Amino acid sequence: MEAVIETGGKQYVVSENTILKVEKLGKTKGDEVEFDKVLMVKDDSGVKVGKPFVDGVKVVGKVIREGRGKKIIVFKYKNKINYHKKTGHRQPFTEVKIEKIEVGG
Repeated sequence: MEAVIETGGKQYVVSENTILKVEKLGKTKGDEVEFDKVLMVKDDSGVKVGKPFVDGVKVVGKVIREGRGKKIIVFKYKNKINYHKKTGHRQPFTEVKIEKIEVGG
């Protein structure tokens, strides 16, 4: 069974036992997370597509860890006026393991 979920303004294709990094959720390790914004579900009986979300379907996962991604360098430079600015950024994330996809009536 597969599903397409939306969280943090992004869409992810998930199935059971999938590990994915999503935008920071503010949960601690071991917490349970429910994603109820399910856009599509595919199982043995066929494909259900929501308008915009599928009713009665939720995806349940468990938080593995929270962290920050790899550092990227942001360098601003303007020619001939002695302007340069260097900063870095690390995007926070939450790593979630999908445990089950629950399809209700």
